[in-house]
Amino acid sequence: MEAATVAVPAVRLRHVSKVFGGVRALDDLDFEVGQGEVHCLAGENGCGKSTLIKIVTGVHTPEPGAEIELFGESVQGMTPLEARARGIAVIWQDLALFPEMSVAENIAFDTLVGARPRRVSHARLRTLAQEALASLGISIELDEPVSTLPIAKRQIVAIARALVGDARLIFMDEPTSSLTQTETDRLLEIVRRLSATGVAIVFVSHRLAEVIDVASRVTVVRDGRLVGVHDTADMTTSRLTELMTGQNFDQSIRSRDLSTATVMLEVTRLTRKGEYEDVTLRIRRGEVLGLTGLIGAGRTELAHTLFGMTRADSGGMSLDGKPVELDSNRDAMRVGIAYVSEDRLSLGLIQQQSIADNIVLPVLPRLSSPSGLLSRRRIGDTVARWVRELSIRIGRPEHAVSTLSGGNQQRVVLSKWLTTEPRLLILDCPTVGVDVGARAGVFDIVQRLADQGLAILLISDEVSEVYFNADRVLHMAGGRIVGDYLPGEITLESLESRIYA
Repeated sequence: MEAATVAVPAVRLRHVSKVFGGVRALDDLDFEVGQGEVHCLAGENGCGKSTLIKIVTGVHTPEPGAEIELFGESVQGMTPLEARARGIAVIWQDLALFPEMSVAENIAFDTLVGARPRRVSHARLRTLAQEALASLGISIELDEPVSTLPIAKRQIVAIARALVGDARLIFMDEPTSSLTQTETDRLLEIVRRLSATGVAIVFVSHRLAEVIDVASRVTVVRDGRLVGVHDTADMTTSRLTELMTGQNFDQSIRSRDLSTATVMLEVTRLTRKGEYEDVTLRIRRGEVLGLTGLIGAGRTELAHTLFGMTRADSGGMSLDGKPVELDSNRDAMRVGIAYVSEDRLSLGLIQQQSIADNIVLPVLPRLSSPSGLLSRRRIGDTVARWVRELSIRIGRPEHAVSTLSGGNQQRVVLSKWLTTEPRLLILDCPTVGVDVGARAGVFDIVQRLADQGLAILLISDEVSEVYFNADRVLHMAGGRIVGDYLPGEITLESLESRIYA
C-alpha cells in the first residue's frame, strides 16, 4: 500500500512536548497525517499516544514552542468544541457512552448539544443513528439502552457516533478490540471507503496485523519520543513490535504434554439454553487450556457458569475429582475457582479505589486482627507481596488504580484473584486494551502460575494468543465445542482459517 501524498496534510505537529507534574509525556515530537491517509500511531501503553491525541483535539495544551497545523491552518489554544467544529472526531478506548441512554441517543448525541435548550426530534435522532449503523453494515435495536448491550455492540455504537457529522480527521483508539473478525473486516472496509473520500484516519490498535493491513504509514512512539515513521508495505508484526518496545519477543509454541497430570476441572455435557450446549472438557493441574472462537460463541457465558454466576440447565462439573454445584460466585471462590472478567474497567476493578484496596478486596476477612478489625500490617504485607511477585509498576499503594497503565491494571486484577489461592483460574480475554509489551508480561505470569500447578482456562478471541500460550486449544462456535487442537500439530494459519470461516 502506497503512502498518501498531499500538499496540505490533515494535521502537522512540530516540536510538541507535554509535561505533567515533572513527567515528560511527550518530548519534541513530530507527527503528520495526510488528507485521505490511513495512518497508524503505534506504541506501548504510557508512551504518549493518548496525550498526542488530546493535544490535537484541544484537550491538552502543549508546552511553548510547539507548532500545530490543521488542514494547512496554524492553530493555538484550541478547545475540544473548536476541534470538533474543524471536523476532528475521536473514538476513545473507554467508549465514553451514556449507559442509560438509548442506542439512537448515544449515536446522535452531538446533535443534542447546543447553547440553547430546544425541542429534540426523536425521529431525526433515529434517522441519524440508522444511517450511521447502516454504513457499518450493522443492525442494532435503536431504542435499546446501551447498558444492556455486550461490549462488542457498545464498541459499534461508539464507532457509529463518530461517523455522524462531517468529520475530516478521525482518531480511532482501539476500535476493534472487542469486535469479531467479520466485524473487524467490515470496519476496515469502512475505513478504506472513508479514506477514499478524503477523510484522514489515525488508527491506534494493539492488533498489529490489522494495522499493517489497513494503514499506509506508521508512526512509532516510545517513552514520549518519536522512534520513526515507516511505510507499512514492508513491515512485519515482529519488526513493529521491536520498534515499539525495543525488545524481541519469543513467539515459540509453549504447548506441553500433560495427558498424565491430575484432572483439576471436568465438565460433562453442560448446557444452558440459548447460551451453550453439550459442553464437555477437562483441564489438568498445571495446564493452560485455550478457548477461542468468535464473540457470541458462548465462551463468556460458559465462564460465568464455571464461576457460579449462572446455573446450567443440565450437565455436571467436578473439581479435583469431587462433584461441585455452584449457586454463586462465593461458592466458586470457596472451592478454589477465580475469574478475571474481560471487562476490566467496570467488572474487574473499582477504578476510584486504591491499588491496595483492589488487591485485598476478595480476602478482607483473612486480613483481620484477633479483635476483628482489619490489620494494616497484614494488608500491607499482602499488597507488597503481590506487587513484588507480579512486578506491578506503581507509585504508592494508596494511589487510585485508575492511575495505572492497562498492563499494570491487569496485573492488579490478577493479584486480586491470586490472593484467594485458587486451584482453577479463568482468564476471559485478559489482554483487552493491553499493549504488546505488557501482554508478554501477562503471559509470562500465566506460564509461571501454570508451572506452579495452577489449572488455567485462557479465553481469547485472538487466536494467536491461545496458540502460543496454551497447551491445548478448544474452538467454540454456536455454543458448542467444535474443535480440539494441539499447537504444533496444526499451523496458526490453519487454525485461524477454521475459526474465522
